[in-house]
Amino acid sequence: MQDDTNANGTANVRFASLTPLLQPRSVAVVGASADATRIGGRPVSYMLRGEFQGRVMPVNPKRSEIQRLPAYASIDDLPEAPDASVVAVPAAQVVDTVDALGRRGGRSAIIFSSGFSEVGAQGEALQQQLLATARRHGMRLLGPNTAGAFNSTIGFFGSFMSGLERGFPLPGRIGIASQSGAYGAHLLGLARARGLGTPICAATGNECDVTLGEAIGWMVENPDIDVVMAYAEAVRDVDSFIAALEAAHAARKPVILQKVGRSALGQKAAMSHTAALAGDDRVFDAMLADYAVIRVESSAELLDVAYTATRRIYPANNSLGMLTISGGAGIIVSDLAEQLDVPMPPMPEPAQADLKAAVPFCSPINPVDCTAQVLNDLTLAGTFGERMVSDGGYASVLAFFSQAGTVPSVAPKLCAELKKVKDAHPDRLFVMSLIGEPEQNRPYEEAGFVLMEDPTDAVKVIKAMGQLGDAFARPLPRREAVSPVTLPEVTPGEAEAKQLLAAHGIPAVPEKVLGSAEEAAAYAEQIGFPVVMKIASADIVHKSEIGGVLLNVADADSVREGFQTLLGNAERHVPDAKLDGVLVARQIVGGVECFMGIQRDPQFGPVAVFGLGGIFVEVLKDVAFRRCPFDREEARDLILSIKGAPLLQGARGRAPVDLDALSQVLANLSRFAVGAGERLDSIDINPVFAMPEGQGAFAADAVIQLNEQK
Repeated sequence: MQDDTNANGTANVRFASLTPLLQPRSVAVVGASADATRIGGRPVSYMLRGEFQGRVMPVNPKRSEIQRLPAYASIDDLPEAPDASVVAVPAAQVVDTVDALGRRGGRSAIIFSSGFSEVGAQGEALQQQLLATARRHGMRLLGPNTAGAFNSTIGFFGSFMSGLERGFPLPGRIGIASQSGAYGAHLLGLARARGLGTPICAATGNECDVTLGEAIGWMVENPDIDVVMAYAEAVRDVDSFIAALEAAHAARKPVILQKVGRSALGQKAAMSHTAALAGDDRVFDAMLADYAVIRVESSAELLDVAYTATRRIYPANNSLGMLTISGGAGIIVSDLAEQLDVPMPPMPEPAQADLKAAVPFCSPINPVDCTAQVLNDLTLAGTFGERMVSDGGYASVLAFFSQAGTVPSVAPKLCAELKKVKDAHPDRLFVMSLIGEPEQNRPYEEAGFVLMEDPTDAVKVIKAMGQLGDAFARPLPRREAVSPVTLPEVTPGEAEAKQLLAAHGIPAVPEKVLGSAEEAAAYAEQIGFPVVMKIASADIVHKSEIGGVLLNVADADSVREGFQTLLGNAERHVPDAKLDGVLVARQIVGGVECFMGIQRDPQFGPVAVFGLGGIFVEVLKDVAFRRCPFDREEARDLILSIKGAPLLQGARGRAPVDLDALSQVLANLSRFAVGAGERLDSIDINPVFAMPEGQGAFAADAVIQLNEQK
C-alpha cells in the first residue's frame, strides 16, 4: 500500500501494489501438475479454459510439457519475470521458492501451501521467514494457506477452487473478498446459482501480507466492480480495513460484509462495567457505523443485498411505499418495516381520494392495496405507481404481485406499465415481489427492477439501501490529532481520577477527600447538605458492594457517624486495602443519571460507551458504542441512539437535560482516551448527572484502570 493523507485527515490509501497479483500479465505455476484435477494442475487447466490473456508458465523439473504448455525445469529458466506466481509446493520448500521468484524479478505470489501459522508456533516462525523473504524482494504475497484468487475478466485463475470445474463466474460487477477460501468458493457457487456475476475473487488465507482490507480496497478501486461481498472471521489489520472502507466511500461502492465469530472481549469484568458491556462484536459494529457497509447475518442475505446494490440506487432519508394486490402482504410488510424502522408515511389525502375514485374498493393509504382489480385493467397499476412516487414521494417502492405478475396474460403489460413509472423516476428504488421461472422474471430484470420472491426479504434490502444512502451522504469522520495525556504512574483512586478527568473537560461535582470525621463534617457544611460519602481507596472499586457509599447524609452529626461507619465497613470487608480517607461530595438533585465509559479494544483502540446510569446500565444494557475520538455532534448522535434517549429529551413532562453539555463531556472523554495511549485500559464514570438545560453535566463517580505494565 502507498499512503498519503486527504483533507479529511484520514488515510487515502491506494491499493495499486495488488495489481500484479489480481490483474497479472504473466503467471508462473510452481509445482504445476499435468493432472488437471490436482491442486497444482487446476490453475493451469482453468487458465487454459478461461483463455487467459497473458502467458502461463508451468514450473516442474520432471516434465517438459504440462497440459500442452511448455514446462520449465526451474524458476531460473522462466523466459520472463512473472507478474504473479502460484506456489503449490510443500511448506518446507516455500521460502526458497519465493526467494527464487524474487531473484527472478517476480512481483507477487499466491501461496497455496499450508503448514504455517495455522498449525502453531513452528509454522508461525516459518511464515515470518516467508514474509521477510518476500519483503526483501519487494513482492506481495497472498496467503499462505489460501485457495487463491481469480479475475475472470482477463481469464486469470490463480486458484484451485474445485467449484470452478462446474463453471466459471458469470459476467457481472460484484467482487468477492474472503478470508476463507472454501467459503469464498461457496459464495461463488451461490452467486452462480442466483445468476449473479462475480468476476473477481481473492481468498486471503493466513494474511501474512495481503489483508482482507487490501483485497476489498483493490476491488472498490477497480472500474469493473461496483459492489464487494466480503466474508471475515477476524480483522487482522485494522488500518488497511478502515482504509478500504474509506476508499469504498470515496468510490460510492458499498461493502456487504458477513462477519462471523461473535465472541466476547477478553475482559476484566470485575474491574470495569464497560468491559462487561463491551464485546468484540458490538465494538466492531460501532466501528462500521461510520462507513457504507452493510453487515449481514447469512449468505442468503449477503447475496440479496449485494444483488440489490448492483442497481446503484441508494436512497438517503429512505421511505417505503407499497403497492399490493394482497392486504395480507401489506400487513406483513408494515409490521417488518416498523420493526426495522423503515418509514411508511401515508399517501396525501387528495391522492388517496383520487385513487379511491379510480378503484372504489381499494385501500389507498400505504400500503396501497389496489386489489386484484388492476389485473383487469393493468393501466391502473401504472396510475397507482405514478401517484405513489409523484404524490407520496417515496424513495423506495415495493410492488407485490406474486405469481400474478409473471403469468403470460399479465406480465408483459404489467412490466411495461411499471417500467414507465420507473423510467420517469430513475433515482427511486423499485423492488418487485414476484414468483416466476427465470425466463418469466427476465423482462423485469432487464427493465431494472429488483426482484425478490419474499416481501420480507424485499423490506430488508430496501432498509439496507437506505442505510447505504445515508452513509454515502455523510462525510467521513475527521480523526484530528489529539494532545497527549499524562497519566499517573499507578492506577488512581476515585478522587484523583476525577481531578485528572476534570482537567480535561469532564467536570466533577464539588468534593474532597478528608482524613477525619471533623474535617468531613466541616466540608459538608461548607458545600451544603445533603451530601454523599464514599470510602476513598484505589483498592476498592465497587464500593457499594461493601457498604462503602452513603447517600442523603443530611447533617453534620450524620457525617461524623457515617465517617466511622465507612471506615469500619472497609476494615471488615477489605482489611488489606489502603485507605486514603472518606470522600465527601455534594449530592446532585434533579438530573438524569447517565453512564460513560471507555474500553480499550485490542484491535480498534479506545471505544466509548454511553447509556443510562446507576444500576440501569447493568440491568438494561441499553448502551451505544463509538470508536474514539469524536466531536460533540457525533457524541450527541451517540447519546440519542440509545432506547432510553426520550428520558433525556423531556419524556412525560420531565425537563430536557443539557444535551450540549452532556455531548461535550462525552466528546472530551473520547479525546482523553486517545491522548492517554495504550496505558489506559478502561474508564467508568457512573453516574454522570445530566442536569436540566443550561445547568451542565457532572461526573459523580469515576474509575480509571491503567495497564501498569506499559
